[in-house]
Amino acid sequence: MPEPHRKPDPLTRLRARVRALEADTYALYLAARDPRVPWPAKAVAAITVAYALSPIDLIPDFIPVIGHLDDLVLVPLGLALAIRLIPPPILAEHRAEAARRFAHGGPRSRVGIVLVAVVWLLGLVWLARVFWSRAHHR
Repeated sequence: MPEPHRKPDPLTRLRARVRALEADTYALYLAARDPRVPWPAKAVAAITVAYALSPIDLIPDFIPVIGHLDDLVLVPLGLALAIRLIPPPILAEHRAEAARRFAHGGPRSRVGIVLVAVVWLLGLVWLARVFWSRAHHR
């Protein structure tokens, strides 16, 4: 007797959706650099990818609930709009490339890693200066 088909648990479905959003974000990054893509689609794709990857949000993430709401609403809306603006054959090509790269561990960017490290380092230096100045002014 065959086993009944089980639905994946919510966490598994969420992880799969996040991976799909990551792959679509990378596909949009590729599309934004493609000369065959019309400029309005490039603009929407570039803004969406920049916002998705940016450590700076419209609403800071440390604000409970609404801090993550902008990421949960704005990024998917930007992705949906850019996907509608990109010609389907070109989008399919970039999605296939994104899937290929994610199958091999995901895209890697040394510049991106350095940029994130510099941002974190600057934040830590700023934080250390704030604590240092407060400790010496007492």
